[in-house]
Amino acid sequence: MTAPTELARRVVHHKLFWPVVALLVLLLAAGVRSPGFLSVTVQDGHLFGQVIDIMRGAATPLLLALGMALVIATGGIDLSVGAVMAISLAVSLQFLDNSATADQPSTAVVAVLLGVAVALVLGAFNGFMVTVLGIQPFIATMILMVAGRGIAMLITKGQITTTTSPPFKTIGSGFFLGLPMPVIIAAVAFVVVVIVVRRTALGMLLESIGINREAARLAGVRSRNVTWFAYAASGLLAGLAGIVYGAPTMAADANNIGLMKEMDAILCVVLGGTSLMGGKFYLGGTVVGALILTTIERVVIIFHIPSQTTPLFKAIVIIAVCIAQSPVLLRRLDLRRLRRASRRRAELASQEVPA
Repeated sequence: MTAPTELARRVVHHKLFWPVVALLVLLLAAGVRSPGFLSVTVQDGHLFGQVIDIMRGAATPLLLALGMALVIATGGIDLSVGAVMAISLAVSLQFLDNSATADQPSTAVVAVLLGVAVALVLGAFNGFMVTVLGIQPFIATMILMVAGRGIAMLITKGQITTTTSPPFKTIGSGFFLGLPMPVIIAAVAFVVVVIVVRRTALGMLLESIGINREAARLAGVRSRNVTWFAYAASGLLAGLAGIVYGAPTMAADANNIGLMKEMDAILCVVLGGTSLMGGKFYLGGTVVGALILTTIERVVIIFHIPSQTTPLFKAIVIIAVCIAQSPVLLRRLDLRRLRRASRRRAELASQEVPA
């Protein structure tokens, strides 16, 4: 096999190849349909445009998916992230609503820290259910998924909590260095997670637990502590996602915020090349997955696709990417390529005439 052919094979087999291709196709299709779609303008030092809006919209699913990727790497799942979003936002806005200094930056910071702290505790509770009590992750996190809505409704007293706090609103609608604050927050969270799991042994420990928990335990890995950390991190990031999501409107609708967001988080992780069986996980691919989901939602609007068929359109794109990433399909394509190369070499050998 020649060097260019081998390089092409490696590129096609890379986990990010087909997700990136799908993202580019979606962006180009939208650009052809709406010529100004890919344009970015600068107003008052801030960047505006459809692409910027996609990055802003991808911040929430990315925050959720980063935590989900860590949990899935251990062979688990976290179905409670949507409910944790609602609880975190409800706690923060309820605190601001009861504060006489809601317009002060320090009060907004305390509200954010309070919401994120509660989310961290909820994530740790999930970890306790899974690691200490030995409850299956699907069931353990489903408990909080169902009960979490009720908790959020109790916090907001069944009402849509609204408040006025310009510093808090800046979290969701402000700008920093020309970019929307949600983009900055998601980027910082991504960098922190990458440093924690890729610059230390933690990432390797997460993957070893997902591949074979018992073997990891026999090798000296403290699987309980590592798994507990993954669920706690997932809760913390979900809480931060809830605050970023609700900050622009400063309204907490406990019955709807975060609804089905756990499915989006799982899809982002899977689209990024991470297997639900656990083991190897890809944070860079998770970013691409979040961008794909957000771009699909924008493309649906650009092409005037009826809202009733939006889930179907999303499913078609996701199925296409998953099929293209299928290891079985890639192996079969490699086998066909090898057979074709073998026949070509045989034909060339038969055409050679000895001197």
